[in-house]
Amino acid sequence: MNESPKTSRLPFYLLLVGVFLISSFGVYLYQNSGSSEDSSASTANKEAEAAIAAAGMSDADRKATEAVVRAYILEHPEIITEAITVLQNREMVSRLSSVRDAVLTPFAGDVAGNPNGDVTVVEFTDYNCGFCRKTVADVDRLIKSDGNIRLIYREVPLLAESSKTAGLWALAAAKQGKHDAFHRAMFAAGKPNDDTIRFAARNAGMDIAAAEKFAASQEALAELQNNVQLMQTIGFNGTPTFIIGDQVIEAPKVMTG
Repeated sequence: MNESPKTSRLPFYLLLVGVFLISSFGVYLYQNSGSSEDSSASTANKEAEAAIAAAGMSDADRKATEAVVRAYILEHPEIITEAITVLQNREMVSRLSSVRDAVLTPFAGDVAGNPNGDVTVVEFTDYNCGFCRKTVADVDRLIKSDGNIRLIYREVPLLAESSKTAGLWALAAAKQGKHDAFHRAMFAAGKPNDDTIRFAARNAGMDIAAAEKFAASQEALAELQNNVQLMQTIGFNGTPTFIIGDQVIEAPKVMTG
């Protein structure tokens, strides 16, 4: 026996109503404040109503398919989280595109790997970050495994005042062409403080007097502030975070997910 037209179109109805329910939930979570809230929800509802009418659904069809979709979502609520994650990632990629040139323009000397490599990896890091310390060896292996990787470091002082001090000294190291050595020595030395920062600087072969002077400069402070601004614009708030092409990879989420 052939399927009835109503039965054959049921998958379409399910998809249509499912998209409507999920998108409406997304609008609820991410809508802007003020009058734009009502505007966003109203537009979504009108578009859904128009699509349902165009599909020729009766009230009975609509109620039946809404019940099926609702039951499915309640049984599999993880799809809401998955949909929100997809939406967040798309928004993050959009924001990244607006500052891509700035992200890919490193502070002089704040680069490891092949400076002319055809693949650029940008790492946002904090010297107080335990996850950042754990990824040092993995990043080293990545660079050694592919001679065409250019790694750009971006220090973001998020966790403590000593993160800021260590970040300023890392920029001073970059000015002296010693950033990679300081970066490794600083993480190997443990939590940053006056003693471990200077210890790392000496191990990196830095001119301590010159480093002190640059670390106290407005140029160094402005670079740290720029890195934090880039992070906030893109829309992440943890370290280490890597940017490769259009991908924003937040390592803490990957490690704890």
